Parts: sequence; C-alpha cells; structure tokens
Amino acid sequence: MSDLIIGQSVKRTDLLAKVTGNAKYVADMGMPGLLYGKMKRCNIAHAKIKRIDTSKAMQLAGVKVIMTHENVPRILHAGSPHPRSASVTCDQYILDDKVRYWGEGVAAVAAISEEIAEKAVALIEVEYEELPAVFTVEDAQGPDAPLIHERQPGGNLVLDPVQFTRGDIETGFAAADIILEGEYEGGRPTPAYMEPNVCTCQWDGNGNLTVWISTQTAFMVRGIMAEVMGLPLHKVRVLVDHMGGGFGAKQDLFQHEFLCALLAKETRRPVRMEYSREETFLGGRTRHPAKVWLKQGFKKDGTITARQARVVFNSGAYGSHGPGVTIVGTSALLSLYRCENIHLEGRCVYTNSPIAGAFRGYGVVQTYYALDIQMDEAAERLGMDPLELKLKNAVREGDIAPSNHPLIGHGLEDCIKKGREVTGWDTLRKRKRDLNGHMRNGWGIGCEMHGSSAYPGIKEQGNAIVKMNEDGSVVLLTGTAGLGTGAHTALAQIVAAELGVNFDAVSVVHGDTDVVPWDIGAFASHTTFMGGRAAQMAAANVKTQLLERAAKQLETAADNLVVDQGYITIRGSDAAGISVREAVSAKKGIPAAQLVGSATYHPTKSYSFAAHFVEVNVDIETGYITVAQVVPVHEIGKIIHPVGAAGQIEGGIQQGIGHTLYEDYQIDMQTGRSLNANFVDYKMPLSMDMPPIHTLILESAPDPGGPFGAKGVGEDPIVAIGPAIANAVYDAIGVRFHHYPIKPEQVLQALKQKAEQQASEQAEQKVLEQQT
Repeated sequence: MSDLIIGQSVKRTDLLAKVTGNAKYVADMGMPGLLYGKMKRCNIAHAKIKRIDTSKAMQLAGVKVIMTHENVPRILHAGSPHPRSASVTCDQYILDDKVRYWGEGVAAVAAISEEIAEKAVALIEVEYEELPAVFTVEDAQGPDAPLIHERQPGGNLVLDPVQFTRGDIETGFAAADIILEGEYEGGRPTPAYMEPNVCTCQWDGNGNLTVWISTQTAFMVRGIMAEVMGLPLHKVRVLVDHMGGGFGAKQDLFQHEFLCALLAKETRRPVRMEYSREETFLGGRTRHPAKVWLKQGFKKDGTITARQARVVFNSGAYGSHGPGVTIVGTSALLSLYRCENIHLEGRCVYTNSPIAGAFRGYGVVQTYYALDIQMDEAAERLGMDPLELKLKNAVREGDIAPSNHPLIGHGLEDCIKKGREVTGWDTLRKRKRDLNGHMRNGWGIGCEMHGSSAYPGIKEQGNAIVKMNEDGSVVLLTGTAGLGTGAHTALAQIVAAELGVNFDAVSVVHGDTDVVPWDIGAFASHTTFMGGRAAQMAAANVKTQLLERAAKQLETAADNLVVDQGYITIRGSDAAGISVREAVSAKKGIPAAQLVGSATYHPTKSYSFAAHFVEVNVDIETGYITVAQVVPVHEIGKIIHPVGAAGQIEGGIQQGIGHTLYEDYQIDMQTGRSLNANFVDYKMPLSMDMPPIHTLILESAPDPGGPFGAKGVGEDPIVAIGPAIANAVYDAIGVRFHHYPIKPEQVLQALKQKAEQQASEQAEQKVLEQQT
C-alpha cells in the first residue's frame, strides 16, 4: 500500500550512476568529428556594430566556420522557450547588429579544438559606434534615456505597468492608527549552478536536428529551436539526461544554442558549445534587482487596514522572464498577511545591464523581503512581538490567494506556531542580552507562501505514461526534468504506491522528446505536484487493467481485489492470491499482455507555507554577520521523500543566506563592465560556512490536487530565510537594513551612525535638562 513507500527516503533512482561517475553530462559526451564552438563577446555596454572582420580568424588552421549577424537568420524570438508568452518578451535575435550589454555575444566560431576556437575568437575584429548607456531603472526611465529596444512603444518598459487592487486603500489608511512606509532594495545574485551551460548539436542526412543540452525545459527547447530554425517539431529531438543544477535560469536559451545548431548545419559535423564559468555570468541570467516602496496601515491591535506598493524590477538588456517575474512578484503582496484594502503597481525596466531571468523564488524573494521586514517594523511600533503580529494576520483557509483561488488549510499558522514551540520563542524574546565583548546575538522570523504550479498565469499540464512489463515490472515515461533534485525518484515512489508494487520494480524513462510525453518543464515547484499527479493517474489506469485481468484468474470481481507489494488478493479472504507477474502473464488460457496507461493532469493552484526562525551573531568590531542556526518549518502537504524534501529546504536556505549576506553580481556603473564574473570574486556560502539547520516538515494541509496530498517545496526555502536574517540582525544590534546583501562595511557604517545619533540625542537631552 501507499504508506509503505510514500514518506520513505528510498535510494534515489540515479544513485549508482552518479556515485560511480558513470552519469554522463553533456560535456562528457564525445562523438566522432566533434567540433568546438566559442563566442566572441563585446566589451561595450551599448553600441551599433559598424564593422566586423573575420578574415584573420578564418585563416587560422582548424577553423571551420564563423557566424556573425551578417550570416545568421534574423528571426525575433523570446529567448525563453515557446510557448511561455504569459511570462516572457519577444525581443531577441540570434545575433544582432547592436549590442545592449557588456559581454553580449557578437560572433561564434567552430574549430577542431577549443584552443583554436579561442584563438580565432581573439582574431575577430569588431568596430563599434558607442551609444549612451543606462544601468539603473531611474536613468532608464528618464525623459532623455536612450532606447535600448527601439521598437518598444513603452520606452524602456518591458511591459505595461501591472496593477492589482482590492477594496479601497484610502478608506483603509483612514482607518489606521499607525502608518508605515519604506523603501527596500534587492541586489543581483546569480544562480551559480555547478554545471555550466552546454549544448551539442548534430544534423543527420535527412535534415533532422538532435540537441543534447542542459535544460529544465526540453520540450520548450524543441519548440523554439524548431521555430527559429524553420523546422516542424518532429525534425527536432532534444536529449537531457543528467543536469548539474538550474535553479530556474536554465529555462532560457542563451544565444549559443542557436549558434551551435547553425554551426553544426554549416559544417555538417557535430558541434559542442560549453560556457566557461565567466560566461555563465556574462551570458547567463541573474535575479532581477528590485526596488520596492511599501506603505501599510495598522490598527492598534495589529490588524492591517491598507497596503500600497510600487515595485520596479531591473530586467537588464532583454526581457527574458521580466513580465512573469513582475506579475508574480507584485501580486504576491496581495497575500501572506491578510489585508482587505490593497493597491499594487509593478514595473519592469530595460537597462544596459546583465540579463535577469527566472530564478528560484521568481519575484517573490524581492517583495516578501520588503513585506516581512516591514511587519517587524510595525510590530515594534505597536509594542507587539513580531511573531504575534504575523500570526494574527497570517492567511488561512478560505482566504483568496494571488491566483484568485481559496487557500486550503492553515499552513502558515501551523508553521509559525510549531516554530514558536520548538525554539522557545517566547522565552528567547525575554532573554537577558550579553552586551559585553564584541558579539551581539539576535533572533528573527521570516514567513512565506509559494504556489505549486504557475497556473493560472500559464495553462500548464502534466503528462505521464505507465506501462507494465510481462514480468510485472513497471516503466514510467515522463517528460519532467531532473535538475539533480531527485524528482524522478519521487515520481517512481508515487507510481509504485498507486500500483501496489515494490519501489524497485519501477524504472523511469525521461529526457528524450522523441520518446516521453510532452512536459512544460521543471519550474514553479510543480514537478512532484503536477508531474507526480499525472504519474499517479496513469498508474491508476494500469492498475484498473491489471485487476480486471486478475479478476478473471481469481474468478471474482475486480472491485474485490487489493494489490500490495506486488501481490494480489481478495479483500477479506484467506484464499491464496496471485502475484502481479502471474496476473500479467499467461494463465488459464488468458494470453500475456502489456498494460499501458496514460494520463494528463490540468492543475489548479496549490500553496505551500513556511516560517523560518534564525539566530545570528553580529561582530560589532568587524561588522561580520554569522548565521548561528536556522529552524525552518515547512508545510508541504504529504511528504513523498523526506530526505529529498529536507535537501531542497537546506539547499534553498544556503542560497538564501548567500543572497542576504554575500552574493551580488556587480558591474561598473560607468561602463557596464562585469567586475566579479568568477567564483573567486563572487562570494557564496560554502559547506563549511553553513550553520546547523533543524528542519521541521509538517503535513497539516494536504492538497487534494497533489499526489497523495503532496505539494511543492523547491522554491519555498529561499524566500523566508532572507527577511528572517535581516530581522535577526535588527534584534541583535538595533539597526534595520532594507536591502540585500547586508555587507560588513554597511553594518559598521550603520553602527557608527547609530552611535552618533544616540550621542546627539543625549546631548540634546542634557541641554534640555540644564534649561529646565
């Protein structure tokens, strides 16, 4: 039965291949005649290409072909794969006669070795006509700002401003006893996945294109590659086996994939293009830098009466996922903490900066950072414990989520209450502070909610095919991507549980668009929720067929049968049953058959919840912040694979700590030049920097739409950790930071300003006392 497999941390289906080193990533795959592709990148932020000379490069022995904007198809595309029109902007060419950010690709070379390709790239001469560049959203929206995309009717706006309204904010603010407003800002972290972007392309003699690629969205790659190359879908095959992370960014195509296909077509040989680590920064995707102005009204008892916000995202040189991030991030402020009177506006702006795209937390990281910190500020003004204020206003069952769906259960309340109990929060708030020495200790809480699936913004569906072999073993065919998260293990558990067979009897086939059913890709925390539900439905279809066959052999009705651990028996009877294998194979004249079931699942919206409790130590002499421990409490419905779920939570916390304290991809604000496009200068928390994490997972609000009640967990943990750290820092040193990352020099400067202000106030008080 399901309870024997669901909720168990079984061995991952890809375990042996990875620990033995036999797992093949795209860069590991060699083939006869392979050529190597490299890109020429610009060293200017905004310019027209006046002249590009490839003659010296072509004379280099071993160079086979060079592509520039002059000899590639000029087809406008969205960069992020088709048909994601609800989330992306169609504003890119394979190569253009204009560059819009420092490091953009202007040419591509295919040669017999990487070394020769790199030498050829250096020999390509490019003459530019420099154009004015803008790097901030303020400059890009100025009256004299240069147009980054000339055809844009909205100037440098990626899309028209989006607005969300509920109730009447004027009435809400009039009813408030206190009103708070503040500005909050998020930096530019990058996904920093282990496996750089890589692609290998090969054409056969019939004009069919095969693409080996590290992507989260194999079928979307097939769609846009077919569109740009002018091919029907059946002429494009995309293969994805193992991936070394993606975190959302590998939903896009990154310029080199199209060039790789064109280089392969021109040379009639396979071509591989692999980004260097520097190129994953230059040509990759970052989180959207954001500025959030937030204003809220509160009654004395903590009730929120009004919420108003203006959110501006910096999209960089191209739109990528700017529309989707703007809509999701802005609309998130409709929820988390209850409020009946809301007005929100979101904008997304082009700048001559690195391209921002999809990234774990998808706009919500930025806006919930602002909201959760301001809730702590309000609690102080009201004389309340921040936990009490958040608990009082936490969304609960029946409240309308940003998707316009009613929430199921009291997940956020449950998380806050559990964390309060486990950490002894009430005692912590009353603890005596040690003000001796240079270390200060603080605790903070951050909350979040996140949807499982991108519905209704994108009309998604999950598809699955399950077939049973003659020996009773089972094959799941799924288009869902494996980013290294163990998703296919969870799907195999779901199939085994639904069919009543052992986990080891199920294998998973994935990553081949010619074989597996269509899938929209791995994003929006929906793989287990949506792909798992489709797999469960397909398995149920096979189970129905299986029991019908077994019923004939056992001479009873199919409704009377149960299947458990691969054995079928009559419910409530002591009579001997038969194995699944016997039911499928020939017996009593019934011929052997292969049972196949398929299913399509159209999800609605499900939400997971979390509250993170964080302890920090702040060194007031160096400004260095250390996260001492984290107690994350997550409500994710039914847990399929506990270790896998905890791994997602802990990994997200590691990324969130990096966002909040270290990570910021920086550019020169005069030239747009990248300043830290490497793992030496771009600082991240490593394993030795991680604090103890005491993960708690609740199953208090299972969603009937998910498999066995399961919901998503992939994106949740990166959202709540940031404001929890910022709030803990305030608890430690009494200084409030409205931005991330919070750097040591900023802590020291803030402490200095605080000391100067206190000294000034004391001097004024002394003067008043003397006058009195």
